[in-house]
Formats: sequence, structure tokens, C-alpha cells
Amino acid sequence: LALLLLSAELASLLLTAVLSCPATKPSMLNVHLVPHTHDDVGWLKTVDQYFYGGRNYIQHAGVQYILDSVVAELQKDPARRFIYVETAFFFRWWSQQSRSTRNIVTQLVQEGCLEFVNGGWCMSDEASTHYSSVIDQMTLGLRFLNDTFGECGRPRVAWHIDPFGHAREHASIFAQMGYDGFFFGRLDYQDKDRRMKTKEMEMVWRASASLNPPTADLFTGVLPNGYNPPPGFCWDQSCSDDPVQDDPALEDYNVDDLVSRFISISKAQAALYKTNHIVMTMGSDFQYENANPWYKNMDKLIHYVNAQQANGSQVNVLYSTPSCYLQELNLANQTWPLKSDDFFPYADGPHDFWTGYFTSRPALKRYERLSNSLLQTCNQLEVLGGPKSRSGPFGKGDSDTMKRAMAVAQHHDAVSGTEKQHVADDYAKRLAEGWAHCQVLVSNSLSVLSGSEVPRVFCENLNISVCPLTEGSKMFSMNVYNPLARPVSWSVHLPVNGTSYNVTDSSGNVVDTHLILIYTAARPLCADLKRPRVPSAPTLSGRASALRRPSPAAPPLCADLHAASPLCFQYLKVTFDPNTGLLSGLTNLETQQSVQLTQNFYWYNASVGNAESSQTSGAYIFRPNSSTPCAVSKKPDISTLQNSVVQEVRQQFSPWVSQVVRLYEGSRELELEWTVGPVPVEDGFGKEVITRFDSNISSAGYFYSDSNGREVLERRKDYRPTWDLTQTEPIAGNYYPINSRAFIKDGKAQLTVVTERSQGVSSIYNGSLEIMLHRRLLRDDYRGVGEPLSEPGEFGNGLVVRGRLLLTLTPPETAADSHRPLAQGLVLQPLLSFQEGAPKPTSKLEFSALQAALPPAVHLLTLSQWDSESVLLRLEHQYESGESKAFSQPVTLNLQVHTHTHSAVTALLPCCLLYRLSLLCFDCSFFS
Repeated sequence: LALLLLSAELASLLLTAVLSCPATKPSMLNVHLVPHTHDDVGWLKTVDQYFYGGRNYIQHAGVQYILDSVVAELQKDPARRFIYVETAFFFRWWSQQSRSTRNIVTQLVQEGCLEFVNGGWCMSDEASTHYSSVIDQMTLGLRFLNDTFGECGRPRVAWHIDPFGHAREHASIFAQMGYDGFFFGRLDYQDKDRRMKTKEMEMVWRASASLNPPTADLFTGVLPNGYNPPPGFCWDQSCSDDPVQDDPALEDYNVDDLVSRFISISKAQAALYKTNHIVMTMGSDFQYENANPWYKNMDKLIHYVNAQQANGSQVNVLYSTPSCYLQELNLANQTWPLKSDDFFPYADGPHDFWTGYFTSRPALKRYERLSNSLLQTCNQLEVLGGPKSRSGPFGKGDSDTMKRAMAVAQHHDAVSGTEKQHVADDYAKRLAEGWAHCQVLVSNSLSVLSGSEVPRVFCENLNISVCPLTEGSKMFSMNVYNPLARPVSWSVHLPVNGTSYNVTDSSGNVVDTHLILIYTAARPLCADLKRPRVPSAPTLSGRASALRRPSPAAPPLCADLHAASPLCFQYLKVTFDPNTGLLSGLTNLETQQSVQLTQNFYWYNASVGNAESSQTSGAYIFRPNSSTPCAVSKKPDISTLQNSVVQEVRQQFSPWVSQVVRLYEGSRELELEWTVGPVPVEDGFGKEVITRFDSNISSAGYFYSDSNGREVLERRKDYRPTWDLTQTEPIAGNYYPINSRAFIKDGKAQLTVVTERSQGVSSIYNGSLEIMLHRRLLRDDYRGVGEPLSEPGEFGNGLVVRGRLLLTLTPPETAADSHRPLAQGLVLQPLLSFQEGAPKPTSKLEFSALQAALPPAVHLLTLSQWDSESVLLRLEHQYESGESKAFSQPVTLNLQVHTHTHSAVTALLPCCLLYRLSLLCFDCSFFS
């Protein structure tokens, strides 16, 4: 029955599409004019400033006026068309409209005059976004369109005209969401030149190596002129091109000249494409604020060009949309070239590689990733806590504020780090507001689940060892909520002021912990209570621990050696060079694998332009002035700490670079906690800071990086799978984005680095892997943002960033068994909350929404309240085809076995199926 209903739905949609598309002429060259505006959800101005048209001294742009003007002009002629993309702006505009205006807009949508394309809350970045957040922001926008306009509002085409390179995973997601095609504006200048010569500007993108074709196949087209109109035909009030002056009695009559030039441009463009249909984007950034000159001149252009058909012209011009254009290409019954890799890195000139933004604004990138983790926890606890989670003892909470903030943060000038500083501050402020709303909801939900209404504290500054409650309390309890559907062990570091603590778990058992004295200039003496491994937190669960400070005692003695002793527990051994204090080797004691491994920190001197090119490094572009980076230090200051639960080597490379190399008891991965900043620029040099691992692994120029945190792509130095590369930037031209992992390997060993934010990665030398951590620059790169990337930080002297890398050494055939769960564990981290005093006897100290963990191959992607009576559940197979002997197999899952019968989760499967019928979500398994 579901299949029959779906077929009927698609047949109805096809009929609607055919009826709303204008007629074309099969024997002529059909030029599809696509009126559009590109409205950044923040860039040079904030989202609010762009919507209202504020601060026009920065950039003249007001989205509300664009929509007002376009709706007025579309009513004048049913042949006119317009497409709109950014649902975040349309949602705001719609909420301010009268019922009569809404009725008019609904009719325009039903008639095909106003068409939504893409449909997400924003046009997301494709390098710095994680697939789970992309799905969420698409869901937010598509749901609004579906609820507001029904099937007529459903976008059929993905439209990413501005992102700076294109990820294969994005194309896979679009294909699985049911889009018919994908159009974009930017690709590497060498790739574009080749494609124009071979008529391969349009192709089928096979966007998954694991899904059987055509599941992830997507028709993909490269637009001819970025997303701008052809030269001489921009009629926005911001442009200076001549209008169509068609009165012969008046001065500057130009119809014949404009028609002749337009026909010539059309024929030249048609020579680059396969069919007798071409598309022209009529619009650009924030255009159509006054739509009248656009439509008035396009009306005339269509009239006068088509009038030449009487004189033998074979050019036919029409208003159109991407879906109508795509429909004609489908009817042409052509064979299209196949694309199976991605479109990274992107360069628009020989020395202009857009690879710097992979790392730009690293603190914002981390905050966005942490916010996603909190959002998923918030969503889950809203379901588990029921209605009281939204209105309970701690007030009114919601997840919607965070959903919208996170959706805006996916924009290609948000998490990418390519916005002005005040706009970056606004994105962070929105996320902070989302945190506040979610924390109320989480507190309410946990009070329901635990039975305790004692106020909860969320210590958001634990990364700098600040938490007033733990530092000032003689006794407190800590709750750990695990948002993953499998047990995890998690290290917990808490700042305290006592010298001895008793720690017990939810069953009253004593937990092994250690106090470590720490010293900073701002905090002369405090202690860091390390409870390195929370014992296997259950799935979708909360667990409480009690921490009590007894009477004062002598401070604990920990080894503080000034030579780097080896780190060794049962699974790993880490060695250091006794002369330099640098990492020298890594051994997997389980598999008896050893590699020579060194690590250090370096910085590339950012180019300020030279005789070869004036291009500088900036927010977008990475251009070092030398292929050889400068070492921060070749011999860091060293101290060593060792106890029964954690072993550390602390390395101080300079006043602005330090690292803790940390190995936990029971851990199969090595943790590197790095701190970089404030990056000094007093010497006049902008700096792009990397850490580099050099090993004796024979990688032969190959390395591997993930695509938006999901499938992994093979990379090769100075090589592109699609064309013969002429490499002009040996460093920047070999950088790629990573969202969660990168690795090198040979036939025996694989070294994998798992990250907790999006960054840039490369392998310049055999056996090496380098990751860019931080950037501070003194020049703009002339791509529009108009200011250097020099974040002020808390004290105005530069941003300090702290982060973690996890290293694993494994046989290649079992590597995914480690890095897949490690990566998911960093994306969805346990949420810590704290309460003053001991838990009450009536409190429930442990709970779980699942009776048993999901199978290792199955990941709980989404558990969220859909409406008052239904819940959205998304499950995914998280292993690629062939990457794991143990887990790259189909999985059958019985939800009744895993969920509690009294839980709201028991009836989720029908909700997932109903949602899938609306073509807004995936199958429950991604990988075969």
C-alpha cells in the first residue's frame, strides 16, 4: 500500500511539474532564464541585519524588501518565475504577512511562479559541516515548506551556487532525500576549463561507494557564470548595465545591439553543453530588492529575442526554473559522464586555493560541534522526559531555539569561518541562547527521570578548568547522560580546591580517581580531579556519581619528571626522544605493531603577495610563502605525570603552544590535547599553525579523509581523479577538509587521527600527516569579507584555542572498528550536570531508555519530538561497504527487543515510515 501511494504521489507531482513548466521549442536553442537572489544567512552583516536591511553602510541588503517586491511583480504576469532558497529568511518574512498576502503567495507557489529550491534553512557549507547537522538543517527548512505549502512547496532541485567546493556526502544526502538534480556555481578553474572543452559541465554524480546505484546517483550541473547573469544583462538597482531602451525616437535606442549580443552569448554558452537547452542565472547577491527593473527588462528581452525567430533565429528565450530546465534535460535522453570523487579543493586561479577556511575560526567550529552534541541530547531528553521537559520545575525550555541556531550555523559563511568578526560573534551568541533554552529542558527532563528537583549546573568552561560548583562544594553529585545507543567510557576532569576526595558511583562503589595540582597565572593553585574513565555509561542513559571532600590532608604526590618517560598501559606504549622530548614511537601491544612516529608543531608564514601573484592568505585562501614551515620549537620543556589511571607527558613548545600527551588505563587510543594561542604577529608575519606526524608508514603519497563525517575518500598528492592537474601551490593545493578523521596506511599498519572539529589536512611527505589547527593573518584575501582573519580572543591580544586529537595504530583491515565509534563518541559526547550535596535517597541514580545497546553497526542518528503525538527516529548503518570484516554487513533490528515497553520509543517505527513517505528522510540503513 505504501508503494502504491508513493507511486500515485510521484505521478501527481510529475503532472503538476509538467503543467507549471513553460513550453519550449524542440527545434531551437531554448534559453531558460532563472530569476533568483542569493541571500547569505549572515556574512558581512548578521542574519537580522540582512533581513531588515540594517547597517547598509556595510552592504546594501534587505531581504524583506526582496520578497515584498518579487511577490508584487510575479502577480503582474503568470509567465514570470522566481526561485527562492533560504528558508530561514522566508520563514521570518512569512510570519509577518497578512492572510491575504499568504493566500497570494500560496497561489503563486501552486501555479509554479514561485518555486523553492534546495529548501534547507540555509545553503550549507560543504567542507566544515557534519552530516548530522546538515540533515537537521534541511529537515527544519523542508518541514516548514511542507507544512505551509504541501507538495507544491517541496523542492525538487538542490541548489548550492556559492559554497567553496562540493562534498560527495552532500550529493549522497540530496540523492537519498529524493532530489532530482543538483546545481552549483563554483569548481576548480582547471576542472572547469576541461569540462567546457569536453562538454562535461553536466554529469551524473555517483555519490556513494557503498550504496548500490542509483540510490546515491544525482544529476549534477555546473552553472555557466557562477550564479551571476551574463555580462551586460544585470538589471538590478545595484548594477550599472544599460536597460532595454526600445523607443527608436529616444536617445540610446539599443534593442538591436542587446538582442545581437544576447544571441551571441547564448550560442557561445550552448557550445559548452550537450543539449539544446541552456540555463542563465538572472540575479546575484541580495538582488531584486526592487524587482521591477529586473522583470521589466527581462520581459522586453524575451519579447525582442523571440521576435527574431521570424527572421530565421533559432534562439528561444523563456522564464524558467531549475526543475523545469532539468525536466527538459531528462526528456533529451542523453548519456551523461560519471563523477565518483568530490570537488575539493577549489581554486579560482593558479595561486588561489580556497583551503584556508577548512580551519578558519577554530573555536567557532568547535562550539558548533559541541552545540550539535547538546542539541541531540536535548532532543532525546525531550522525548524521554515527556511534556514536563518543556515546562517543569526549572521553567519553560525548548529545543527549537537551538535547532534554529544550529541550522543558521551550517551556512557557508558561518561554520566555514569566512564571515566578519561581528557576524561570527552573532553566530556564537545564537548558539549560546540555544544552550540556555536546552539546559532548562534538560534540567526539567532529568528531574522527571531522576525524581530530583535539586537545581542543576552545567559547567561550560571545563576545558579551562573552571566550574564554581565543583570548586566551592564539599560534596556534590555529577550526572552523566550518554546520548549514544551503546555504552561508552569517558574521561572526566573536574576542577576542585580540596586535597582529597571520595568518589562513589550510582551503586555506591568507590571510583579510582586522582588529584593533580595545576598552576596558571590567573589561578595560583588548584587541583584537577581526574576521574579518567566513567565506567561504561549505559545507552541513552543517565548515571549519577557522588563526590565528597573529607577533612584536609596532605596534597597528593604525583611524578613531576623533567624527562619524557614512556607511557604504557595494557594496550598502547608511547615513547619519546630522550634528547628532544618529542614523540618518537607508538606501539599497539595487542597486535604487536610498532611505528616510528614523531610529532611537532609548525607554522606556515602567510603570504602577503609576491611577484608571482598578489594573492594573500585570508579567511578563505591558504597561501604560504614557503613550502617549508617553521618549527615552533625543536625541544619543548617537558614534565611527566604517571599514576594508576592516567599517564601524561606535558610539552611546552613556546609561550603560545603547548600539549599534553595523555594515555588512559584501558584505552586503545592516544590523546593529544593541544593549546595554541595567542598566535604572535608582532613580527609582521601572519601564521598558519599545524601539527605534523611523521612516521615510517609507506603511504606512497596517498592519504584518506572523511566526507562530512561519513564515507572516506582516497587522496593523492598532486593528483585529481578527474583531470590532469597542473600543481601551482604544492602545499595549499594538497589540502582537504576533514570533519572527523584522516589516516595514512600501508599493507601492515594504519595511523588514524580522529578530530573533534572540522580542520584542514594534508600529507606532503611519505608517511606524514599534517593538520592545520589555527590561523591568524594580517591581510584580507580579496574575496569579499574585507578584513583580516585575526580573532581578538578574550583579552584582545589573539584567540587561544584548545582541542584534542585521538590517535590509533591498527591493522588496516580492522581500523574502522576503532575509528568509527571513536568519531561518533566525539560528535555525541556525554553531557555532564552537577548538583550541590548528596543525592536524595528517593532519587533514581541510573536510568536508560533502552533495554540493550543497539548493534555496533547501527547508530542512533535522531530521536526527536516531531509533534505532540509522534516522534522522529532515524537509524543508520555507520560502516562503509567492505571497510570492516566484522561490521560491514547488513543488520536486522527489532526495536521491541531494544526498547522498554513503557517507553515513548516503542512506537517509533511507523513515524519513521510516515516521514519517509514525504520524501524528507532516509532509509533506516545507509550502507549496504
